[in-house]
Amino acid sequence: GRALTPLPGDGVKLPQTIKPIQVPSTEQRAEVNHAAEILKMQQEIARRRKRKLALLAARMFVFVGLPTLIAAWYFAVVATPFYATKSEFQIQQAEPPAAAGMGGLLSGTPMATSQDSIAVQGYLQSREAMLRLEDDVGFRSYFQAADMDPIQRLEDGASLEEAYKLYRRYVLISYDPTEGIVKMEVIAPDPAVSAGWSRKLISYAEEQVDHLTQRKRNDSMQGARESYESAEKAVIEAQRKVIELQEKFKVLNSEVEIGLLTSQIGTLETQLTQERLSLAQMEANESPNQARMEPVKRRIVTLEEQIAILRARLTEGAAGGESLARIQGELLVAQADVQTRQLLLGQALQAMENSRIEANRQVRYLVPSVSPVPPDEPTYPRAFENTLVTMLILLGIYLMISMTVSILREQVSA
Repeated sequence: GRALTPLPGDGVKLPQTIKPIQVPSTEQRAEVNHAAEILKMQQEIARRRKRKLALLAARMFVFVGLPTLIAAWYFAVVATPFYATKSEFQIQQAEPPAAAGMGGLLSGTPMATSQDSIAVQGYLQSREAMLRLEDDVGFRSYFQAADMDPIQRLEDGASLEEAYKLYRRYVLISYDPTEGIVKMEVIAPDPAVSAGWSRKLISYAEEQVDHLTQRKRNDSMQGARESYESAEKAVIEAQRKVIELQEKFKVLNSEVEIGLLTSQIGTLETQLTQERLSLAQMEANESPNQARMEPVKRRIVTLEEQIAILRARLTEGAAGGESLARIQGELLVAQADVQTRQLLLGQALQAMENSRIEANRQVRYLVPSVSPVPPDEPTYPRAFENTLVTMLILLGIYLMISMTVSILREQVSA
């Protein structure tokens, strides 16, 4: 019931330029709220992304970065320096005087000695070569030294199998079939030791190359030598038989003996003919002189008897002895046997000479093309390359594990 006191300005009209305040509608407030929510979600996503990136960076550092730093520190500071001595050699064979056929086509090419090169490569990578190196220079002792870093050090009392694994790691041998060259890299903690090991292995390879064809060469030469010795003994036996026959029959040469007897018989026949002619002339006289005829007749009888004796010596033995015809036959057979044996001896000698030439052609020679020279700077470890390889390996392992875990999570959630 109290009257209102008019305030100053009541009844005054507002200017036309001032508009009344309009309250926003419901749709406009909803859009504003929606935009605020989107902004809030974007901020939340950004925070989650930053958090995941931080976690990813932390995992990368823990599983990749930190091991890489440790590996870099190990390769640069802790790892024992190693020195690599490289050498190259090839295996050659003696060239024959004249090669023909496929052997001539392949001679002088790497294909001719490829099997020997592969065999030598396998031998140098074998346990036998490692054991010889252990016996000669003490291979394991250099890797058991106190100054060797713990990772590469070989434990005292390590087995031969562990030493052989180390040998395969530090003695690298490869064969190039296109050029026929065997390449070898020997790694050791000392440059002089590395070069010494390389020279030892090359000497082992030379012995192995010589051993590859030694048995074949020995067998070939032994067979030819035995054949020659057998032929030589046969010649000596045949010659001894001839001498025994000569001593037995007291005849040096049956041809000479027959020639002498034939000559004597011819002479006596000539004399006999002359005496008979003389006797015939005497008997042709009207009154022959018997006193002169009797000596002629006696000479004729003597000559006939002597000729008969000489002819008998040719075909009949005297006083139970052998006839000259039999003696000649046995001597001729014995001499023919000697000639045959001498011919066989000549063939055996030629065969032995051919075997010797073939054996010399089969000889293999190890020819070093690059001699082992000790390096003056460490070859291993290569800190940068090894660190980079380590980082790539760790990164690959991490990515593989991450992808595997993500796939498993997706499968489980599905």
